[in-house]
Amino acid sequence: MNKPHFALSVIGAFSLTLLAGCTLEPKYQRPALPVASNWIAGNGDNTRAAQDIGWKAFFNEPAMNQLIGMSLNNNRDLRVAALNVDTARAAFQIDRAALLPTLNASAGETNQHLPGGLYSTQTSGPVTYQQYSANLGVTSYEVDLFGRVRSLRDQGLETFLATEATQRATQITLVSEVASGYLSLAADNDLLKLAINTANSQNKSYDLTKRSYDSGISTSQDLVQAETTVRAAQADIAQYTRQVRQDVNALTLLVGTTIPQNLLAGATLQQDWKFPQTPAGLPSDLLTRRPDIIAAEHTLKAANANIGAARAAFFPSITLTGTAGSESGSLSKLFDGGTGAWSFMPSINIPIFDGGVNQANLDIAKDTKKIDIANYEKAIQTAFKEVSDGLAGQATYKDELLARTQDADANQRNYGLSQMRFKGGIDNYLSVLVAQRSLYSAQQTLITTQLAQLNQDISLYKALGGGWKE
Repeated sequence: MNKPHFALSVIGAFSLTLLAGCTLEPKYQRPALPVASNWIAGNGDNTRAAQDIGWKAFFNEPAMNQLIGMSLNNNRDLRVAALNVDTARAAFQIDRAALLPTLNASAGETNQHLPGGLYSTQTSGPVTYQQYSANLGVTSYEVDLFGRVRSLRDQGLETFLATEATQRATQITLVSEVASGYLSLAADNDLLKLAINTANSQNKSYDLTKRSYDSGISTSQDLVQAETTVRAAQADIAQYTRQVRQDVNALTLLVGTTIPQNLLAGATLQQDWKFPQTPAGLPSDLLTRRPDIIAAEHTLKAANANIGAARAAFFPSITLTGTAGSESGSLSKLFDGGTGAWSFMPSINIPIFDGGVNQANLDIAKDTKKIDIANYEKAIQTAFKEVSDGLAGQATYKDELLARTQDADANQRNYGLSQMRFKGGIDNYLSVLVAQRSLYSAQQTLITTQLAQLNQDISLYKALGGGWKE
């Protein structure tokens, strides 16, 4: 065998190993979709994805639109999410930097005074030594033979990407919460107005009943029944007044700053509310549309990379430390010829016995991956449920709202007829009160159904990944 050539081959192979290295990470495979391939209800039209409909186009009511814009600039949760992204980015840069050697330049001076007679070869008098140095060196650089450092870098990258996706999910949630909060305020404003109008009407009815009672026409039972309806309406006024104030407080917290009164004063459901249609596409589309699912998958990939780092801990690690520079006993001669100095200190660490620590760390890494697989699958199942609920609402709320509207109209006619029959002496006043209560209840239900329909449109838009783009 030609020994020189053999030696060169070994050195070349080792050099390639240093450059390319290897990795002990398991090959990543995306888990199978743990839901049906099609929606239970609704159509799978994918002409335009919800995530491509900007929130400004979807929430096109001016006051709501402005409130959402204010919240994106001032909400503290969103601000924290953005700072978490910056932190994760910096942490990834630290992990990535570990792949490259760290060069440090240093310069120093050493002064030492020794007393006379310390050594037998030394002169009898005291001696003072001075030494100057200037060096450039590499400190504790790990040669990544088995991919441990690269696995940690991959883990840091996936953690950063998961944090970035979580920020998008936080924004989508914030946008939908501000929109829903504004609609809740609008509904409670309408319910408060209805309660006030009903209380005024019932007060008039009570006054008429009181005059009839004083005249001996109505009974004391008629008067008491008229009073109960007045008290119930007064209680509703107090309740809805409280809810309106709490709605404003909730919106102020979401927006993160003081809200101009003009943005809240006109909040009502009694206008032409209509959000754009949001096609559902296919369940598999959620994997690339929903930021929370994207974040869960990046977390899973980070766990997969961590297994590689845990496996690499079973193998030897090589660390290099070296310096090169100049040393002299005189500062003026520090860079003269013959002052060059260098040191090279490679070290190898071979795991022999660690009491099972490396195996335990590997077991933890594998179990963490299993947990993250379950979390990823749960995120998909949750998204599937939310979209399915939205599609079910989209298919049924229209019919329910029509029925509620017709019911309120019918109760309005019934109330008018009962008043006519009472005035004509055909029925007693109890029938008027029953009709009035039924009308009031039907009007309240109509408002809450309008709110539920609009909220399900918002929920579907959010569930499909909309609300990130402007």
